Amino acid sequence: MEKTTFDFGFGPVPAHQHANGGGWVADSARVADTAYVGSKAQVSGEARVSGKAQVSGEAWVSGNAQVYGEAQVSGKAQVSGEAWVSGKAQVYGNALVCDNAQVYGEAQVSGEAWVSGNAQVYGEAQVTTTPLVITGLEYAVTVCDNQVQIGCKTVPAATQLSADLFPDETCPVLRACAHTLIPLIQGHYARATQGACQSAHDRDP
Repeated sequence: MEKTTFDFGFGPVPAHQHANGGGWVADSARVADTAYVGSKAQVSGEARVSGKAQVSGEAWVSGNAQVYGEAQVSGKAQVSGEAWVSGKAQVYGNALVCDNAQVYGEAQVSGEAWVSGNAQVYGEAQVTTTPLVITGLEYAVTVCDNQVQIGCKTVPAATQLSADLFPDETCPVLRACAHTLIPLIQGHYARATQGACQSAHDRDP
């Protein structure tokens, strides 16, 4: 029996169409029967899509990426590398989640945003502009449109930023850098707000 192949952009490889949605899945990838892969979506490489996850539109999940839980990847969004998208997270538009990045909880990544490196976007985070990720301190700092994440701590954008956010006993380096970090965080919030206003203006007739 002749094997079915599909070209994911690097030459034809053994592949099949997923029973739930009809999208192309490389035989090297694993997609659960309970997951959905839309007719224009693709799953390639060693990627995994499981649970009730949905990959739709022209979305592409590749590499060793994992999409699971009730997560949704749609539009022209790409999830690649070792990235994880899980929980009820949504990635859509032209967004890219790659490298070792993780998007989970009820987070939303959209627009032209790139979530990469070791970024962690979670909770109710909104990302329409590539998040600011600061590493090399006690905890990674990820600045989203509506919140900053310091390790496992989430600080909403409406919170008054001060050095007191960084406890002296557990993160003295972060506290010492607060005078530099706070303007960076505020600058990112301003850019995200400006980008959101511009997008709304572009949509108006």
